[in-house]
Amino acid sequence: MNLNDLQNISSQFKNSQKMPVLFLGHGSPMNAIEENQFVQGFRNVAKEIPKPNAILCISAHWFTRGTKVTAMDMPKTIHDFGGFPQALFDVQYPAPGNPELAHEITDILNLIVEEDHNWGLDHGAWSVIKHMYPNADIPVIQLSIDYTKPPQYHFDLAKKLEKLREKGILIIGSGNIVHNLRLIDWRNIDTVGAGWDWAIEAREKTNNWLLDGNFQNLIDYQKQGTPLQYAIPTPDHYLPLIYSLGLKNKSEDLILFNDDLIGGSLSMTSVKIG
Repeated sequence: MNLNDLQNISSQFKNSQKMPVLFLGHGSPMNAIEENQFVQGFRNVAKEIPKPNAILCISAHWFTRGTKVTAMDMPKTIHDFGGFPQALFDVQYPAPGNPELAHEITDILNLIVEEDHNWGLDHGAWSVIKHMYPNADIPVIQLSIDYTKPPQYHFDLAKKLEKLREKGILIIGSGNIVHNLRLIDWRNIDTVGAGWDWAIEAREKTNNWLLDGNFQNLIDYQKQGTPLQYAIPTPDHYLPLIYSLGLKNKSEDLILFNDDLIGGSLSMTSVKIG
């Protein structure tokens, strides 16, 4: 980020206490309308941090060729799922956008980002943010994930966003570390703590790397053996974690919350940095 970029952000947002960074295991879209321990975890973490001036969310559900950022005044609520009750489709999260911030992010990232006026807020964003900030009074923008790039690229790209934290902008990665929908144990779909052996091992390994600060093993997850291959069959839900980790300074604390497996093959493990 150059000085002009920081001055542009300063014109919108005053200097603030450095905001933390979150990775939220969002799980089923039904978490948007159900009451459970994970929803309470989202609420609790919001109480522990300063109210943000804006939110930048990197969601597993906006997976694109190239990187895009939402740049509309009022992003629509996207119901990007099927087979759920009408009550879930009825949910609206009318948070404003922030076109000026979106434009500045394209500058910060050296114009490799395309401003988007069509997407909105997908359920990876609104299903968790609605519990944290139910009044929908904080601007929310999304940054897409370029599926053509390797994990190291995303880790490095995230570092360029660090100065946003000093302007009261909360950066959230939203996905799941262990996420294999093809191998869900439907008999235990609602059983907290239920996990296949490979899922338990993958959770233990990734948690240890997170807490030890061994981010290179997390970046190189494809080299870490069979449990990780089962846990992360596709990168979409995993890469939001890599963005959050790319924003961590060495001196900052990292804690885990909502750290449970459900349905055999899904982890709700979430991360707070700073």
